[in-house]
Amino acid sequence: MFDHPIPRVFQNRFSTQYRCFSVSMLAGPNDRSDVEKGGKIIMPPSALDQLSRLNITYPMLFKLTNKNSDRVTHCGVLEFVADEGICYLPHWMMQNLLLEEGGLVQVESVNLQVATYSKFQPQSPDFLDITNPKAVLENALRNFACLTTGDVIAINYNEKIYELRVMETKPDKAVSIIECDMNVDFDAPLGYKEPERQAQHEESAEGETDHSGYTGELGFRAFSGSGNRLDGKKKGVEPSPSPVRPGDIKRGIPNYEFKLGKITFIRNSRPLVKKVEEDEAGGRFVAFSGEGQSLRKKGRKP
Repeated sequence: MFDHPIPRVFQNRFSTQYRCFSVSMLAGPNDRSDVEKGGKIIMPPSALDQLSRLNITYPMLFKLTNKNSDRVTHCGVLEFVADEGICYLPHWMMQNLLLEEGGLVQVESVNLQVATYSKFQPQSPDFLDITNPKAVLENALRNFACLTTGDVIAINYNEKIYELRVMETKPDKAVSIIECDMNVDFDAPLGYKEPERQAQHEESAEGETDHSGYTGELGFRAFSGSGNRLDGKKKGVEPSPSPVRPGDIKRGIPNYEFKLGKITFIRNSRPLVKKVEEDEAGGRFVAFSGEGQSLRKKGRKP
């Protein structure tokens, strides 16, 4: 009675099956090792023709399914240059789907939410040797279009392959990472063992400190050497260092009020020597209280 239009979700859905091969099987003179470093696939030109007619949303994201093992992952598309009926996948993606060369894979277009959080677990403790792992991972994820929880992705750094398992993604189990602000966290690497901490034996010394061993550890002492005379005589040039007493050795007192970024200038403030020359009247200075002298002596008139 009433005509209900078919939803655009079903009208715009792309779904087909391809024979999948690894990128190393791609024929051509150019080296396509860049495909192995990311999470995008190569599809035939007919797929681009169908997708353009369906008017799907961009960026193009796809869901890959191995119906024999019920394995699912998600990816983007890099190029449409494969032979008809064939698609080329990175080797790590074929391992996640448990696919062999020439196996059938179901390819469907999907819309994924933008990622806000992801957590990775390195599959080898060697990943800890990288100086800045977050920066390395951020640079490697630029070649990926989406992430799926449970996948083991592979990144290439310094001619070495590092595998990382996607432990968690938010807000969904499959998310898009194109032009997103995503927080990245790491779990402990697989097989990692924390180093054993050695027990610190702290000896608490009570009472006064014994200074008897300080005399041999003083090292340099100022003005303790011998001198030379211009006339060549040896009289009075032998060193006579004063003996060191335990009471003369004083340890510095730490500044417990020290704050980072604050510089304190400590000056050697010695007490002033009291002058013994004090006036009997009270010892205080009185201005203009001295007596003057005259160059001309005044005589008494007769």
